[in-house]
Amino acid sequence: MLLSFRKKPLRIVIAADRVLASESRPVAVEATGDWQPAVQALPAILHGRKGQAAVVLADQFVRYTLLQANDSLKTEEQWLALARHRFTAVHGSRAADWEVKLTETAPSGPRLACAVDKRLIAALAETFLAAGLHLMSVQPFLVAAFNRIKKQVGDGSCWILVEEPGRLTMALIRRGVWTAVRNRRIDAGWRDALPELLERETAFLGLEEPCTRVLVCAQGAFPEDAYEDFRAHALSYPELALAWE
Repeated sequence: MLLSFRKKPLRIVIAADRVLASESRPVAVEATGDWQPAVQALPAILHGRKGQAAVVLADQFVRYTLLQANDSLKTEEQWLALARHRFTAVHGSRAADWEVKLTETAPSGPRLACAVDKRLIAALAETFLAAGLHLMSVQPFLVAAFNRIKKQVGDGSCWILVEEPGRLTMALIRRGVWTAVRNRRIDAGWRDALPELLERETAFLGLEEPCTRVLVCAQGAFPEDAYEDFRAHALSYPELALAWE
C-alpha cells in the first residue's frame, strides 16, 4: 500500500501590524493603518515556498454591511448591486474602488457583504504570481473566524468580537441569525469598558433583551472571568486566522 500525504496549503494572515504565515514566526511591519507594508513584506516570506496558498485579511482592511433576507432579489447581480449601493451610501465615492463579495450566513438568511480595496487584491495576486504560488482565496478575518466557530454558535445567540490594534469588529447573532455587524475604535482600556460598550450597542440596536454570551477573538490573554453580566469566552486571533476549517 502506498500512502499519500498532501501538505496543506500555506496560510497567510495580513494583519494591521504583522504578517503571519503557517509554520513561520510572525513578521512585524510598520503599523501605518494601510496594507502596503504588509504586502511589501510578503516576497521574503514566500521565498522558497511552493504549491498553494490562502490569505486571511485583518478586518482593518475590510468594510462590512449586512443585507437582510429579501425575496425580491433573485440573482447574485441584484444582491451585489444592493451591496454596492449600501457601501456608497455610507462611504461615498471611495466605495467605487472596492471589490465587493457576498457571503451567505444561512440558507435564506441575511448576507454579509465584504468590501476590500481593489488595489490590495491586485497586489496580492501579483505578489503570489511572482513567487510561483497559486493564490486560492482571499478571505476576511471575520468570515474565516466564523467558519471555525459556527458549530459553537449553533442556533444560539452571541456577540463575536474581533480585537485588532485600535479597532473592534462586533457581530451580533441572535437565535442563529446574523443581526448586525459594527466597527468601533478602541483604546488600551477597552476591556474594562466592555460592559458599557455592549450596553450602548444593545440600546442602539433596540434589543428587548441583552445578549450575554460573548466570543472574543483576542490578540492576547483575555479576562474571561472579569465580568458579572455576561459570559465571555476568549479565542486566539492568530490560531483562528491560521487554522483551516
